[in-house]
Amino acid sequence: MSTPVETAQPVADNRANSNRLLQKARPYGLQFGIVFVGILIWFVFALASPLTWRNKEIYGALMSTVPFFGLVALPLTLVVIANEIDLSFPSVMAFGMTMFAIVLNSTGNVLLALAACLLAGTLAGLLNGWIVVKIGIPSLVATIGTSFFWRGVVLVVTNGTGTSLVPIQQTFLYPLLVGRIGIIPMQMVWMVVVAIIVWYFLNRHKFGAHLYLTGDNIDSSRLMGINVDRTKMIAFASVGLAAAFAGLVVSAELLYFWPTLGEGYLLNTLASVFLGGTSVFGGTGTVFGTFVASFIIGSINAGIVAAGLTGFWTQLIYGLIIVGSVSLQTVLSRRLRK
Repeated sequence: MSTPVETAQPVADNRANSNRLLQKARPYGLQFGIVFVGILIWFVFALASPLTWRNKEIYGALMSTVPFFGLVALPLTLVVIANEIDLSFPSVMAFGMTMFAIVLNSTGNVLLALAACLLAGTLAGLLNGWIVVKIGIPSLVATIGTSFFWRGVVLVVTNGTGTSLVPIQQTFLYPLLVGRIGIIPMQMVWMVVVAIIVWYFLNRHKFGAHLYLTGDNIDSSRLMGINVDRTKMIAFASVGLAAAFAGLVVSAELLYFWPTLGEGYLLNTLASVFLGGTSVFGGTGTVFGTFVASFIIGSINAGIVAAGLTGFWTQLIYGLIIVGSVSLQTVLSRRLRK
C-alpha cells in the first residue's frame, strides 16, 4: 500500500511539468491563437463548400493573390509594434510604379526602372518617418496626408492614364516576380522571403529589441539610450520599400499599371496585422501571426462565394472574424500569463 507522501509525489511532478509547459508556451500564446482561428475557419469553409476547398486550384489562387497585400502587412507589423500606423502604403504602391514606368519608358532598362521604383518607395517611407518623429505629427494624421499627396502626384504625372507593362514579359524581371516554381507562384516565394527577413530583424537583431521597447514605453527606451527616432524611421522606410515592391508584383501579374493601384488593399493589410495579434497599443506583435492572418483574410472572400453567399457578406464576416479572433487571442494571452 502506498503512503500519502508516495501518492502526492507524482501529482506534484505532474503539476511541475504542466507549469514548465505553460512557461514555455507563454511567449507563443498569440501564435497558438491565430493558428487555431485559421484551422477553425478552414473547417467551416470546407464543410460549407467541400468541393472547392479540396481542390488544389483554390490554394494556388490564394498563393498568387494573398502576397499582393501580405508583402506590405509583414513590415507594417514593425510600424504597429512601434506604436505607430502607416495608411499611405496604397498610394506608395502606385507612386513606386509610376517611377518604374517613367524610367522604363525613357531608358528601356528594367534594372534602372526597378531601382527607381524601390528607391521611390523607400524615400516615401522615410518621409513619413521624418514627419512623425521630427515634426511630431501623429502618424495617423501624417500618413493620411501623405496618402493623398502621393496619390495626387501619381494622378498628375500619369494624367490618370495607365501604362502597359507587356515589354517586361520578355525580360528576366517578369519570371522573377510572378513566374512559377512548379506549382508555387513566385509572389508566394517572395512573401516567404520577406517574412524571414522581417522575422530575423525582429527576433534576432537588436533593432527588434529596440522596436519592442519603443512601442512598449518610449520614455524608458530613450532613458536606456535607444535611438527611438531612427528606429521608427527605419520601420516606416521598410513599409515604403515593401509597398513599392508589392505594387511592382501586382502590376507585373496584370502586365498593366493602373494609377488606382493599391486602393483595394488598405483594409486587408490592416486586418492582417491586427488579426495576427499585433497590438494597436504597440509593444506586441509577431511576423508569424501576420503571415497566417494574411491567408485567413485572403480566404474569406473566396470562402463566402464558394459557400453560395453574395459578396455583400464579406465585410460583415471580416468584422466578426477580426473581433472574435482578437478577443480569443486576448483571453488566451491572459490565461497563459497566469
